[in-house]
Amino acid sequence: MYSQIASNKRNSLFLIIGFLAIVLGLDFIMAKALGQPDFFIPILIGATLYAGISYWFSSSIALTMAGAKEIAKKDHPELYRTVENLAIAAGLPTPKIYIVHDESLNAFASGRDPQHAVVAVTTGLLAKLEPNELEGVLAHELSHVGNYDIRFMSIVTALAAVVAVISDLLLRLSFWSRNDRNSNPLFLALGIAGAILAPLVAALIQFAVSRQREFLADASGALLTRYPEGLASALHKISHDSRIEVANSATAPLYIANPLKGRMLAGLFDTHPPIEERIKRLRKMEDTH
Repeated sequence: MYSQIASNKRNSLFLIIGFLAIVLGLDFIMAKALGQPDFFIPILIGATLYAGISYWFSSSIALTMAGAKEIAKKDHPELYRTVENLAIAAGLPTPKIYIVHDESLNAFASGRDPQHAVVAVTTGLLAKLEPNELEGVLAHELSHVGNYDIRFMSIVTALAAVVAVISDLLLRLSFWSRNDRNSNPLFLALGIAGAILAPLVAALIQFAVSRQREFLADASGALLTRYPEGLASALHKISHDSRIEVANSATAPLYIANPLKGRMLAGLFDTHPPIEERIKRLRKMEDTH
């Protein structure tokens, strides 16, 4: 697990470099296409500030979008004790705990690092899962915290958002500047192509990263509870009822199961591996004990 944490930190750096390369490329093409080299620096500064704010306030943004409310120990003692005990077992500080008032079965973790982590669960999850199933879900979420997946996904989500914003700006300016004598036709064409393709590439990277981390968190969570069947049984129930109306493509990778299930094109850019495969792997772990 320690090697995986180190790997996550290294991959975070590589992803930052990769996404920054895309941002710089789009920025350069925009400046050339419009014949305005002075645009390069302001756009780069704006993109950096946007990414920094998105990363620094990642948990606040996710909680606000989900409509989550923080709880104290007296509000839900059983939930609080379960998170507290698992955090102690994992050697982590106890994260802040939130509840999302939604009848679906889902949960997520977010934050910059274990010291600024949050865990949120839906009211539907609390109502419909057995104690050992709830423990399995919470162990999964705390594994995201311990493996530094929350930092990794915060960075990826922030940079993917920057790519989307710059691409949209480039696409609009490219069309508006087609008849401008200062514009460069070659770079305008490249700009339009880049504006269309860059967000797709960024999204595919984001979702591929998310899927791999779900498998890792399943395995880590099962090792933490020493009872893989608890999470496997919870995932079976969640598979029938995980859709959340307030979720969107930006927050979907955070959840334990795809909250966009059933929406148009949700499967095309799936943020999670198939639940059936996740259950199969967990029960294989059970059989080896």
